Amino acid sequence: MSKLFKRTKILATIGPATNSAEKVEEIIMAGVNGCRLNCSHGSNEERDEQIKWIRAAAEKKGRSVAILQDLQGPKIRLGVLKDNHLDLVSGDEVILESKEFEHDGGLTIPVQFNLAEKVKVGEPLSMFDGKVKSEVIEIVSDTAIKVRILNDGFVMSKKGLNLPDTDFGGDILTPKDLADIEYGANCDYDYVSLSFVQRASDIEKLKQILLSYGSTAKVIAKIETKKAIESEENLEKIVRASDGIMVARGDMAVEAGAEVVPIVQRKLIAMCRAHAKPCIVATQMLSSMVDSPEPTRAEVSDVATAVIQGADVVMLSDETANGKYPLETVKEMKKVILYAQNHSRLAPIAKKPVGEKSEVYDAISDAAARLAERIDADVIICQTASGATATTMAAQRPNLPIVTVTSNPKVANQLALIYANSAFFRPYSEEFGYDLAKELKESGYLQTREGKKDLLAVIVSGDKEKFGTDTIKVRLV
Repeated sequence: MSKLFKRTKILATIGPATNSAEKVEEIIMAGVNGCRLNCSHGSNEERDEQIKWIRAAAEKKGRSVAILQDLQGPKIRLGVLKDNHLDLVSGDEVILESKEFEHDGGLTIPVQFNLAEKVKVGEPLSMFDGKVKSEVIEIVSDTAIKVRILNDGFVMSKKGLNLPDTDFGGDILTPKDLADIEYGANCDYDYVSLSFVQRASDIEKLKQILLSYGSTAKVIAKIETKKAIESEENLEKIVRASDGIMVARGDMAVEAGAEVVPIVQRKLIAMCRAHAKPCIVATQMLSSMVDSPEPTRAEVSDVATAVIQGADVVMLSDETANGKYPLETVKEMKKVILYAQNHSRLAPIAKKPVGEKSEVYDAISDAAARLAERIDADVIICQTASGATATTMAAQRPNLPIVTVTSNPKVANQLALIYANSAFFRPYSEEFGYDLAKELKESGYLQTREGKKDLLAVIVSGDKEKFGTDTIKVRLV
């Protein structure tokens, strides 16, 4: 096709650098397909306003945009330290106390979580993104533990702690998370991401809570704990239980080791593709662009690698939340995605993709993708009610755009983060896929090849009241 469509999507975090209607519109127009609203920062009132800005910008662009609510989870942090700084020396014995008190500069320091209820003697504990290592040596009281410092360093107020070997026993939803979930159920969220997932039951618990509030948001499992990746069986159970995965590489590197991250990333992308679940690769993808107008060569390679591995989404965090160049970062990421997808073959996976719907959906999607490539079609059109047709089609990773039409606006927004999908909301009719293709051709969004008058489209459809997806048509538009 003469017009290039990026198949891997961009998820951008909204923060101070993009906290205006104008900035949100700029990055969406530049190629952002979904916006992440981080519950670790800001107020509900701010997020209400951000949601309005996102929906207005999406409507202006004429495209669906997903909104993801990112729950903070049990992000354990130190409390407020005297002078915002405390030097530590290897061999120091430090007490971490969860009872409220004012730090006096000594080695009894406040922590915002009662670790005494969870940790065991001998377990490792890292502070300040792994800069200070320690080991639990004593449970001092019902509210305090003692750790021995293993290297020289320093800590600051509210810096995070990581406990890679500690089992939180399903208590990963904090009171703040539960309040955010309740409030968010009445907001226009398409996805909710759960932090520090350890097992499939964590996902199932969140799904039940969302269901009790009447929310239809899909659940993304953030893979960042050592417990989650301790066995392939556990990891696969999490993938099956979730509606998608985020490879949260920051905390994963601290908890499991930086050398583990690229292997887990490749494994998770392949696993998600095999189970027809979206996979988001996150953290430090273009982090130097927080302060620089250009990325490093290593960062460009990192983004391209995720594209070649077949990730559905690559995510921007600080780059668009706090960076000096949010718009330039989005443009750079889009440029890398397009070049990688158009100059490299997609990495193969060992298993044929299997979706959640049925073997029939998988077989029809496989057949439609093969047919489209065999006849050199310009586009695959999916008519869908639930989004299952489009998701199973995307799992086949066809080498051409997928245009999806649905009569459910929530489904259209959710599909904005699915590989190669351009999702549109339109009132249902038997031919609304063909009608949309005609509309998009007339607007110039879909373009015919040089020397051709018509678009060649493969249309996948069905009757939701009878069997669901059951029909493949070839049409000239």
